[in-house]
Amino acid sequence: MSTYYGMVHGRFQPFHNHHLEYALKALARCKHLIIGITNPDPLEIKQEETSEHRHLDNANPFTFFQRMRMIRGALKGEGVAPDAVSFVPFPIHHPERWPYYLPAPQDVTLFIRVFSEWEETKVQRFRSCGWTVEVLDPGDVKGIEATQVRQRLESGGPWEELVPEAVARIIRELRRDHGRI
Repeated sequence: MSTYYGMVHGRFQPFHNHHLEYALKALARCKHLIIGITNPDPLEIKQEETSEHRHLDNANPFTFFQRMRMIRGALKGEGVAPDAVSFVPFPIHHPERWPYYLPAPQDVTLFIRVFSEWEETKVQRFRSCGWTVEVLDPGDVKGIEATQVRQRLESGGPWEELVPEAVARIIRELRRDHGRI
């Protein structure tokens, strides 16, 4: 274990199998994992130069609460103790707000996987603000993208194999209660 507090973050739209792998790898490196859910408020989403779609409405169909339920359920399914994890809405576009959501920079390690220019931008942004960053699995290729899951949900294609069972259960519930997602 390299640190007491670790942090992962993402939109998790929805939380899929590779997100679960990411969270579990980070949790193995810390005692307590903070999961920052970005784009928690649709009124605060900003376009990023290095990411063409993350700000679009159709790329953000699930609420903060729905995503938190998905992640909590997936981690519970893996036997992760509830007190080993905290959830925060994470304003990725507002570095000046980060200290209000995370422990002091010297008390937390931010774990990031780098698959694109957007993740490289975040690593630079965090480090330039004094946060410790550990890149997990450098050089790996992204296996699943939430875009794939959303497209399959929209088209009626097979999507359940891309997400943990708890997430599939929540998405089915949301679709039943609220229509197409």
